[in-house]
Amino acid sequence: MDFDDARLEDELSPRADDLLRSLAETGARIRREAQLPAAELARTFEAGHRPRGVIALGAESRLVRAVLETVCPAPFVAWPFDGLPAWVGPLDLVVVLAPEGSPAGLMSAVAEAVRRGASLLVAAHPDSMIADAAASRSTMVLPMTTGDPLAAVVQALSVLHELGLGPRIQPEQVADAADAVAELCGPHRDLSANPAKDIALALADAEPLVWGGGVLSARASRRIAESLRRSTGRPALAADAEALVPVIEGTTEADPFADPVADGQPLRPVLVALDDGFGEAQARRERGELQSLAARHGVRVCPIVAADEASPATGVDRYVTLLQHGLFAAAWLGIGLGRV
Repeated sequence: MDFDDARLEDELSPRADDLLRSLAETGARIRREAQLPAAELARTFEAGHRPRGVIALGAESRLVRAVLETVCPAPFVAWPFDGLPAWVGPLDLVVVLAPEGSPAGLMSAVAEAVRRGASLLVAAHPDSMIADAAASRSTMVLPMTTGDPLAAVVQALSVLHELGLGPRIQPEQVADAADAVAELCGPHRDLSANPAKDIALALADAEPLVWGGGVLSARASRRIAESLRRSTGRPALAADAEALVPVIEGTTEADPFADPVADGQPLRPVLVALDDGFGEAQARRERGELQSLAARHGVRVCPIVAADEASPATGVDRYVTLLQHGLFAAAWLGIGLGRV
């Protein structure tokens, strides 16, 4: 189906309205899941202090790794497989993220962790099967009610900070970052003042290349690419700079008179460059090289900037800003294509 930018300004269908409303309520879900203060929760969880190792399982465990890996005083592993590594035992902390349900793989891992005597920090609905399976003297269940994996991660990270295992996370500040993007990218702003609609327009007849130079921005790039694939049914690549270079270099010069429908022209790449604002030297260099290369080959660049270097925003705040911008852009792209 062809992209029609008039759909971005027309009255929304019920499905499109639900999608945008869900994105706009991200901040509210983060606040709801963080109603129990992390400091109080940590004080009642003696088993979680000073573990030999930390292993994270379930939804967004790789996001937890991206936040904790460089600062956690104990060895940290994000485990994507069923079960547990053989080394996990009574001295270790198992973090389980299951806000959306009780998948069989996580259930077996939780049962094994309880059997081995490991400490467990479980983000799940308090009445779920996985919360029941995790019950032990060394378990704390963080009650989740919204089913939002991002909100669950923010609350879990807040508690892990209070346990001395990660950086300071302020859920209210993270929620404010999500709200700011919703205000900027929502349906009440027209195309001239809405950066998400502008990116959707740029990607209307394009193949997105999504790049993030930092650890968290790279994680956001993969989530955004997933959302773009769902919204369009087209390829969308999130990769490191060295993987994107040959794609950009292989782009042929655009014919301004070609009709992409009648002439069967392939989709041209558009680079969506995520900037978390931390100013890491390698990320700055790679971003500059990619943008220069894109300019030489006629590839459009759509930047998404979280904050400048002077901003007090933390890594998680900036991650949420980048992610929500990309998710809103993917939503508007699906709306413009008539797929939502």
